[in-house]
Amino acid sequence: MDVNKLEIDQFVQRTHRMYRRLADLYDNLNTMPVMPDTLPQALVELGSASEIIHLATQELHQQNEELIQTRNLLETERQRYQDLFEFAPDGYLVTDSTGIIQEANCAAAKLFNYLQQYLVGKPIINFVTLEDRQTFRGFLIQLSESNKVKELVIRMQKRGDELFDAAMTVGVVRNQQGKPIALRWLVRDITERQQVESTLFKDNCDLRQDRSSHKYCKGETILLNAEVIWYIHEGWVKLSTLCEKGEEVLVGLAGEGMVFGASLTALHIYQATALSDVELVPVHLAEIAALPMLSHTLLPKINRRLRQTESFLAICGRRRVQDRFHQLLLLLKQEIGQPVAEGTRLLVRLTHEEFASACCTTRVTITRLIGKLHKQGKICFDSRNHMILKDIH
Repeated sequence: MDVNKLEIDQFVQRTHRMYRRLADLYDNLNTMPVMPDTLPQALVELGSASEIIHLATQELHQQNEELIQTRNLLETERQRYQDLFEFAPDGYLVTDSTGIIQEANCAAAKLFNYLQQYLVGKPIINFVTLEDRQTFRGFLIQLSESNKVKELVIRMQKRGDELFDAAMTVGVVRNQQGKPIALRWLVRDITERQQVESTLFKDNCDLRQDRSSHKYCKGETILLNAEVIWYIHEGWVKLSTLCEKGEEVLVGLAGEGMVFGASLTALHIYQATALSDVELVPVHLAEIAALPMLSHTLLPKINRRLRQTESFLAICGRRRVQDRFHQLLLLLKQEIGQPVAEGTRLLVRLTHEEFASACCTTRVTITRLIGKLHKQGKICFDSRNHMILKDIH
């Protein structure tokens, strides 16, 4: 109940006057013998009633003061919210569940190049480019079915057809029945950021740019650092570990355009050896953290190593040694093969011991299998003793 304070004060004053008049009548009762016997009792009852009214008016007055304080507090909070909404640096929109704009702040008006009052009533989809509207409609449908804040990067246009890249963050307002009744949109122009990231991405495609390179000769062990990922600009690197008996196990071959490093493995013993003269470029983990787009450059290279590792695991899972060796040759044909007139030449010359470690068998067994394939005419060797796969499918 919200009663005007002036009206309450007037009511309280009238009650006080009435209470005083009743008190005067009661005090002078003995000097008025002409009044009936029932008058004193009536005056007593009126006095009690007036006291009750007096207490009620005091309580009403106190409640009204509290209501006024609460209303002032709410008005302050409402104004604070309105100021935050109105003067926020990013564009804020409130729409109904179908995307019709109900409120827009100054930043949104500036972003879309409209006066605020003219934004109200317009569908937000009107500012989405034609080619992206189907995507936006699907996004609206997803919003109605989700209770989480959703994000979308989409191409939008201002009045005058100027285009910009927009990052949208949207929250859904629901009623007590859980039905969507409004959407709250935060819209940012990220065109400049997209351009910067695109430039960074192009720059990072060449990982050699502004980075020193390290060269290793064939047979040298490459120093591994937990804070560095090595990018291979040229050459081939053998990646291996040691089993319990101290025997080397081949776990990967990394060539030009691939990456390796101690941070990319969980093996306690991990060794990298140059199979040829190699040139390596270090990429520090701190750089990746500082330049998120750098991870986009490295991701496909790491993925290539992961796929190769899984292929080596699949080879080890085959029961027969000859099947393991056959699958290894097919993998090497794909990874390090070079088409020549006789077939496919392996760019890296592996020893029988290295073949054996990759196939989980002995060097003697590999020597026997290589001799058998050579006699069958399925493989041969060039003048530099590189294996050529002639009939391996």
